[in-house]
Amino acid sequence: MTLYTIGSGKKSARDFFTLLEQHGVRRVIDIRLSNTSQLAGYTKKPDLEYFLTAIAGIGYLHLTDFAPTEDLMDGYKTKKIGWPEYEREYARLLEARQALGKTDPALFDGACLLCSEPSTARCHRRLLAEHLAAKTPGLKIVHL
Repeated sequence: MTLYTIGSGKKSARDFFTLLEQHGVRRVIDIRLSNTSQLAGYTKKPDLEYFLTAIAGIGYLHLTDFAPTEDLMDGYKTKKIGWPEYEREYARLLEARQALGKTDPALFDGACLLCSEPSTARCHRRLLAEHLAAKTPGLKIVHL
């Protein structure tokens, strides 16, 4: 099983869709807290869903159980909490929501987790992918 991750930030639409197609991604799982603002550009939810399904033939899901809370995001962005605390709180949030227990692991095979952060260094998509890999034997993570 392979799970991909991608951040839309600093990627052109051409680069974004080409990466998904080159890797044979079957569905994009949007784990962003906010995906409807004008700042999302070509990845604004209704546009992205259309581009993926109608043009690229890739499925689209928005799973908010995997998004951080607004308080958690704000705490990190305003430097009230550091990255290690963000990691711990995000892991607690996943456990509290029982997000993985509600989701069939097969959903992630050939899927791509989407957030806006360009790098995986300090990104919840990487944390989620690692969390999934720890609970799913044989899951391989590929960051696009």
